[in-house]
Amino acid sequence: MPVKHDLLQDLGLTKEAVSKFRSENAHLNQLFIQYSEKDAEVVEAEANDAIGVPDDVLKKLKEQRLLIKDKIAQILGA
Repeated sequence: MPVKHDLLQDLGLTKEAVSKFRSENAHLNQLFIQYSEKDAEVVEAEANDAIGVPDDVLKKLKEQRLLIKDKIAQILGA
């Protein structure tokens, strides 16, 4: 069963710290929104794998999610 990717755990941050960073930086907030949306797409694609989501499509979605994560980590210095 596909599960959402835990970005906060990966970055070693608390919800409180992220909330503070997001409120102080509109661009960072937008990246978190984009990450959440892309992660939902990955989870949906993984859930639909049995009905024919091509591996290359799933791989591309994961690469896009990783690029967003890298941008977030760069801004946070993580």
